[in-house]
Amino acid sequence: MNKVILKEKLIKILKNKYIRSLRIRILIYILLIGIIPVLLFDIVLVRYYERTMIEQRMAQLTNQSKILKNFLNSENYLSDKATGRANIEFNQIFSLFDQRIILVDRNFRVVYDTYNVYDNKLVVSSNVLKCFDGTDSSVYYEDGDIIEFTIGLDDGNDKTINDGVMVLTYSTADIRAAISRLQDVSRVLQSVLIIVVLSYGIYISFRMVRPFKKVENTIDMISNGFFDKELSIDDYTETKRISDAFNHMMDKINKLEESRQEFVSNVSHELKTPITSVKVLADSLLMQEDVPQELYREFLADIVDEINRESKIINDLLTLVKMDKTKSELNVEKVNINDFIEIILKRLRPLAIGKNIELVFESFRPVIAEVDETKLTLAISNLVENAIKYNVLDGWVHISLNADHKYFYVKVADSGIGIPEEEQERVFERFYRVDKTRSRETGGTGLGLSITKSVIQMHKGAIKLYSKEGEGTTFTIRIPLNYIS
Repeated sequence: MNKVILKEKLIKILKNKYIRSLRIRILIYILLIGIIPVLLFDIVLVRYYERTMIEQRMAQLTNQSKILKNFLNSENYLSDKATGRANIEFNQIFSLFDQRIILVDRNFRVVYDTYNVYDNKLVVSSNVLKCFDGTDSSVYYEDGDIIEFTIGLDDGNDKTINDGVMVLTYSTADIRAAISRLQDVSRVLQSVLIIVVLSYGIYISFRMVRPFKKVENTIDMISNGFFDKELSIDDYTETKRISDAFNHMMDKINKLEESRQEFVSNVSHELKTPITSVKVLADSLLMQEDVPQELYREFLADIVDEINRESKIINDLLTLVKMDKTKSELNVEKVNINDFIEIILKRLRPLAIGKNIELVFESFRPVIAEVDETKLTLAISNLVENAIKYNVLDGWVHISLNADHKYFYVKVADSGIGIPEEEQERVFERFYRVDKTRSRETGGTGLGLSITKSVIQMHKGAIKLYSKEGEGTTFTIRIPLNYIS
């Protein structure tokens, strides 16, 4: 239970906005990069100094121990031949060395102790026993600040057995004191370096985050209505990329806003025009007396045409609105695309015959795909109908169907009037017409291609336009065979 609570608290801390702040993270990284090496350097430096001092001291003691050993062996100090005068000379020699010397004979009895503490006492230790077996040793006891040498002695009669052992001990308290002083100086330097690193880290963290603060302030200004404000932060490559991406996004938003305003204006105009025509026709009838029945019929027929036109605009608008609201809602099912296109062309063939347009469908292979049949019918019908309406007399419209392992392709080509190159990028905009006068004659609302593009995008497909003015237009559709949700 405690682990769960601890984990929840840790997650809560990590999610804190201050911990997640880039400024805090930069500061932490600088502190880690700056302080950890300082701490490690202190440990390494002190250890290296201590090891060097101990090695030098042990080398010095090794030389001293060799001198003492040679002197003791040459005088046979441990043998029965030693005299009192020899003891006095040895005491004078031992006093020259700043260390404790203990001499142990073969019976493990202390025959000499610089401090006279162990005189005539038995000394049995692992190092002494090893030394009698012929193994000298040197040990540094860090806890007691002592260096100990254990060296075998002999009287020269038998080289295989030591006659005694000399134990040299040397205090390293002076080395420990020097190391302590070094540590004190090191701590002062550490404190200074930590303060410097911390100050530098705070300065750098604020300095590096400053451009992002500029980004935040500019975005706040834009959100408050200053849409003409551009984001230009070139301090870093990253902030420049953010600026460019943001400005690109704002350009799209501004274009979208312009398109929305234009759309509202176009909707108002398109809906107002038929109503105005109906009002003019009705007023004309009301202003005349004894109007002939034939004129009534003519005017009423014009009024019906305008109402039908109004109805078509409203229906197309409702279709667009419905698609915008339910872009992910498709009634997908497997459809035979070959039969599907044949049905569309059968319905539109009378329109083509009326203009003496040759309508040809070419299928390269059977195609089964997962599509929304109702919506896709709307898209294909719009393309074929436009190809017929905006064509020349005695022209042609060719529709082809092909597929690969991933997509199926529908191409609608005509011999019509074509689309000027400068207009081709806008033909999918709502209410946009290349030739407004001709569009009104054909009864177009300017929403067909917009609906077509929306349907194809809902199917995760793409549509491309190829056209040359006076030579005709070709629309190519690519849609996945298997719908991807």
